[in-house]
Amino acid sequence: MDILTILLIAIGLAMDAFAVSIAKGITVKKNRRRTGIMLAALFGGFQALMPVLGWLAGQGFKDLIMGIDHWVAFILLGIIGGKMIYDSIRGDDDDDGDVTLTAALLLAVATSIDALMVGLSFAFLDTSIFVPVLVIGSVTFAFCLAGFMFGTRLGTMFGERVKIVGGLVLILIGIRILIDHTM
Repeated sequence: MDILTILLIAIGLAMDAFAVSIAKGITVKKNRRRTGIMLAALFGGFQALMPVLGWLAGQGFKDLIMGIDHWVAFILLGIIGGKMIYDSIRGDDDDDGDVTLTAALLLAVATSIDALMVGLSFAFLDTSIFVPVLVIGSVTFAFCLAGFMFGTRLGTMFGERVKIVGGLVLILIGIRILIDHTM
């Protein structure tokens, strides 16, 4: 597989994590640099890890994983997005929008499930996994860090109610994943 193909795959896989990074950047008020780096590292790490797991799983688990991956992503993103909207409407001024490690891990898993399928396809095509994993992880890290920083600027410019937009983005990503996999 040539490097351009791998790069295009990496960009495609990074888009959900990029959008979530923007949404989370909107809500974070404190520790922005630390949170942005943490999210980018987790998203990049999981986007790199999942193809390896898919590649290792190979043919044996393909049908099982493909049967539930979209539901897992939909539920996780829906819950997290719904909570963002609820918190914004409730007007909890004490909420600093800080992202917990647990929430970040859930988002990283939810946005990287497609990468698991890519890893399965690499296994079926007898493609080496090392270079694609490095490219996928690096591209995702860079996109997510940039997306988070962009989101923090939006949050600063538009204030607290922009959390509703961030929550809607997460829910819409979950719905898109569900529709893409069920139609």
